[in-house]
Amino acid sequence: MEVLATKTLLIKPGELMLKGDNRNFFEKKLRDNIKSVLNRICLYDFTQESGRYYIIINESAYTEYEIASMLCKVFGIVGVSIAYRIDSDEQNLYNYLSDFCKQVYEKKPYSTFKIATKRADKDFPTQSTDVSKKAGGIVLSAISDIKVDLFNPQITFNIEIRKKHIYIYHEELRANGGMPVGTSGKALLMLSGGIDSPVAGYMMAKRGLLLEAVYFHSEPYTSEKAKEKVIDLAKIIKPYTLLNKLHIIHFTKPQLEIYEKCPHDELTIIMRRVMMYIANEIARRNNCQGIITGESLAQVASQTIESLTVTDDAADFLVLRPLIGMDKTEIVEIARKIDTFETSILPYEDCCTIFVAKHPKTKPILSRIIQSEKVLDIENIIEHCMKNLEVISI
Repeated sequence: MEVLATKTLLIKPGELMLKGDNRNFFEKKLRDNIKSVLNRICLYDFTQESGRYYIIINESAYTEYEIASMLCKVFGIVGVSIAYRIDSDEQNLYNYLSDFCKQVYEKKPYSTFKIATKRADKDFPTQSTDVSKKAGGIVLSAISDIKVDLFNPQITFNIEIRKKHIYIYHEELRANGGMPVGTSGKALLMLSGGIDSPVAGYMMAKRGLLLEAVYFHSEPYTSEKAKEKVIDLAKIIKPYTLLNKLHIIHFTKPQLEIYEKCPHDELTIIMRRVMMYIANEIARRNNCQGIITGESLAQVASQTIESLTVTDDAADFLVLRPLIGMDKTEIVEIARKIDTFETSILPYEDCCTIFVAKHPKTKPILSRIIQSEKVLDIENIIEHCMKNLEVISI
């Protein structure tokens, strides 16, 4: 007898997120973030039951697999499966499984299998272990020359028994876990065209921070291609971070003033402090609670512990440096994973690579730097940058 089955995306949230007094807050934020993805690409039905989200795609230009892959980028999700939903009836289950296991086998033969049953509906009359035994017998009867392997199977048939429905699936796309974006506040990402800062934004979004970004552009010394590169990086990390706004600071005039007035061995650290002053203002105007940078300890001259201390003195907000203890190979590995690496290595210089000292101070003294930057009209620089601010929707 043919059993009616509905293809369904089964979404598994992270278990830690579902515990504690703030569970409803986290769940609502995750639902909103999932729907923000779906609303752009499909018509759908969305239901929730016992720590699972179920999505039926009614109309879309994308396949269920493509949509599942997009949802895997939403932080707070640990896995997405393409499941088949049937009415909650035990005989229905075995009838459907008999056909389903053969369909899977025809696409990709397997010699060993396992049944994993989750009985969330405790009113269901048969225990999960007994369901697994019966289901295993069905598969063995349907396909010859295969056997059960509970420890290292080539394929696992998952059965989830809920109140009204049973879900059957055999593979799960692993997602990134983390916390839903927006559950930990909001921060400003100092985004350059390099490898590090997009990774830093990704890592802080994974801990629940909603992001806005700022980029410092120094035309004509940095090309329009450099600006386009940063916009592209912002678009690449958007599915993870929900980043929707990039603030572009036209930094040529302040940078030339620093170059002309300040000691050359202090150019880098003073420039970093001026950028931080400007970032403070953008963060304030956009209700951010922190500033994110891609700095890693001792990676370059401006990232010694002394230099970072002097830079932090200019910050009015908590400075978050998720890469601080990582080496370059670890950072590159994440950049490749999130598809920013190939864009980051395009050969277009940003403002941090021009007007730099040949021999910058690696152990600046705060009092000396404060004295050196007194030749600058910081308030006027901030006012100039805010007046010429460009904001791009991502």
